[in-house]
Amino acid sequence: MELNVYKIDGSVSDEKVELPASIFEIEPNQHLIYQAVTAYQSNQRQGTSKAKERSEVRGGGKKPWRQKGRGTARAGTSRSPIWVGGGTIHGPRPRLYKIQLNAKSAKLARKSALSLKAKDGGIMIVEDLNFEQPKTKDFASILKSLNIEGKKILMLIPDGSENVYKSGRNINKVSLMNAKNAATYDLVNNQLILIQKSALEPLCKPLLN
Repeated sequence: MELNVYKIDGSVSDEKVELPASIFEIEPNQHLIYQAVTAYQSNQRQGTSKAKERSEVRGGGKKPWRQKGRGTARAGTSRSPIWVGGGTIHGPRPRLYKIQLNAKSAKLARKSALSLKAKDGGIMIVEDLNFEQPKTKDFASILKSLNIEGKKILMLIPDGSENVYKSGRNINKVSLMNAKNAATYDLVNNQLILIQKSALEPLCKPLLN
């Protein structure tokens, strides 16, 4: 697949880039994308929710009333789960929600996500951005020039792009990420993937091995 490289003023340069067919032109595996996204979201959970069960609730040591003779149900503790202030039945306990996806499946899921985006025209290549210092206003003007302002965008950048990252991180609907760290969830959770030209190699290299 061949894509144009856009300049920061929004015009199309004379340069084109060839995207590897083994990454951007495969038949997307929708089920693996689903598994990878589910694993990512599960792994974000802390798993620290905790409710006290009847053995952990304070009080209730004394039997509320005698066993027989009152004409009401017997009760052994005021901290029974059916009483107000009692323990919780089968409440949440601290646990791990971690889901492990094997390396081969994870790699294929990322390829599928990129192929899906490429098929829908959701990938754009832009020339390398150079900011001497972080400047959000300049970054916003570049998005406007590219006619993608207001879209939900994931921008993939290479190592050493700290000023670019700082320039765009506060813009609404824009996420910036090192290309080699982009997970399947990140690749599908946007309208457009904007890739800096120099970020193509770190994005593709792990997927070609």
